[in-house]
Amino acid sequence: MHGATIRVTNVQQAKHNNNDKNTNLQLPKTSAAIWFNKLCKVKQLKPNYINIKINGQKPQDKKTTTRFTINQQIKFLYRKKQHFNKRQRDPHLESAHQYYVMCQHMQEYISTFVG
Repeated sequence: MHGATIRVTNVQQAKHNNNDKNTNLQLPKTSAAIWFNKLCKVKQLKPNYINIKINGQKPQDKKTTTRFTINQQIKFLYRKKQHFNKRQRDPHLESAHQYYVMCQHMQEYISTFVG
């Protein structure tokens, strides 16, 4: 149905759908940012987002500060990625648990009539 719009009657359902959509969009971006930062670290490049003012005039001071900042950014991005993965995984685990409980009730119900 081209041009048809889906109406979401339940606000909770809309919120859940938006959270899933945002998570699915942010996860690849976070992975790409991790890749970019690791590449900059390996090639010893300074990304444009790093603006550090340091007192030392030596090139070693600048290189160490840049490397430290990139390492901190990579750690932050890994935590962010872990959070997104957890947000995707938890609903699946919850639904699997509910399905298991429902199957247990069905087996008990059937066994009362058969046995």
